[in-house]
Amino acid sequence: MLTAKEFLNATSKEEIIELAKKKEVKINKILRKINYEEELKQLQVELVNLQQWISKHKLRVAILFEGRDAAGKGGSIRRFTEHLNPRSMRVVALPKPTEVEKGQWYFRRYIKELPNPGEIVFFDRSWYNRAVVEPVMGFCTEQEYERYMVQVPEFEHMLYEDGVILIKFWFSISKDEQIKRFEGRLNNPLKIWKFSPIDKRGQELWDDYTYYKEQMFSHTHTTYSPWIIVKTNDKKEARLESIRYVLSQFKYDLKEQATTTLFPDPNIISRYHRNAKQIDN
Repeated sequence: MLTAKEFLNATSKEEIIELAKKKEVKINKILRKINYEEELKQLQVELVNLQQWISKHKLRVAILFEGRDAAGKGGSIRRFTEHLNPRSMRVVALPKPTEVEKGQWYFRRYIKELPNPGEIVFFDRSWYNRAVVEPVMGFCTEQEYERYMVQVPEFEHMLYEDGVILIKFWFSISKDEQIKRFEGRLNNPLKIWKFSPIDKRGQELWDDYTYYKEQMFSHTHTTYSPWIIVKTNDKKEARLESIRYVLSQFKYDLKEQATTTLFPDPNIISRYHRNAKQIDN
């Protein structure tokens, strides 16, 4: 067993590993966490460089985080934004629409939140609520859903033509992993607020979610606005690889000086393809 004194006196990760070997202490879990934190820090440095470049060139970037409940959207957004300048970055997580908004064109409340020149906006769920959650839960009529599905590609094509850079992530986790994460929320007083009756219904209506999710991909995956699937039950992998994907899409200043790989793992990050296997089917 490593003593606290030995651990604190170690000056590098290599020294800790050597000490652990000598004392036959298993530290694989600790090392994975250390490696994750090191990788995350290096990628976050690149995100800061990217943000400065986007601000300098007055680009407008919108990144959508979609997926089933507890898929890791919020946690990934926090790692994206942790060290960014809040003056040129926003996180958008809209509440349910008001009575006035219900009478407006569906996309209006989201148009107001689109990025300004030089800004990155992270959408914690987006206009795609109507593609999956709303029809499954009965929050919209069939007519509203059908109209929406026709309009989405046109809406996103207008954004594309106007120069908005849109990145759409779908975080794919298994049904068993979702249950595990729900239980974790219920047992954690700091996370229990995240659990709602809708979450429980999501498990019961898993197959309905799958149906509407596939309809969404089929109708809204386009060459100018593709869906990027983040396929892993490992939260840390999802965070690191989604950051890598975003960084890989831009030729920003100082990119060639990066101290870690900026290319996402193709086993985890891929464009949607009809025949590609997902883990939340």
